[in-house]
Amino acid sequence: MSQENVELVRAICAPWAGGDYGSAEWAHPDIDVVLPDGPTPGNWMGLAGMAQAYREFLSAWDDVRTDVEEFRDVDGESVLVLTHSSGRGKASGLELGPISAKTAVLFRFRGSKVAKLVLYWDRDRAYSDLGLAPEKASQE
Repeated sequence: MSQENVELVRAICAPWAGGDYGSAEWAHPDIDVVLPDGPTPGNWMGLAGMAQAYREFLSAWDDVRTDVEEFRDVDGESVLVLTHSSGRGKASGLELGPISAKTAVLFRFRGSKVAKLVLYWDRDRAYSDLGLAPEKASQE
């Protein structure tokens, strides 16, 4: 199942590079969405909660893009995606670029749907939460 999960995550992430975060067909109806750090930390449940989390985050930014650097099968049920996020703050016009360059997203599956989505502003926190050393995680 792990390679199937990686392929599904590839398909989920592809539109994000163009700033399209509107799809939710891949999400379990009871999805748990967690933003453990960053400008809008919180926890949201279900598809409506996921939409709210994205609205809250995206409302503060212009031209948000998420580019994938690497896909990693963590344990057969989870895929960690090392990402680079970019955009501009709406109020300040500040470019995110190097400030948030090393982000990560964890997809945890229940069957063929994503049951938990953890969006990390700080990639090192993702490594820590998963018990991975940054050096080891980036070598694979």
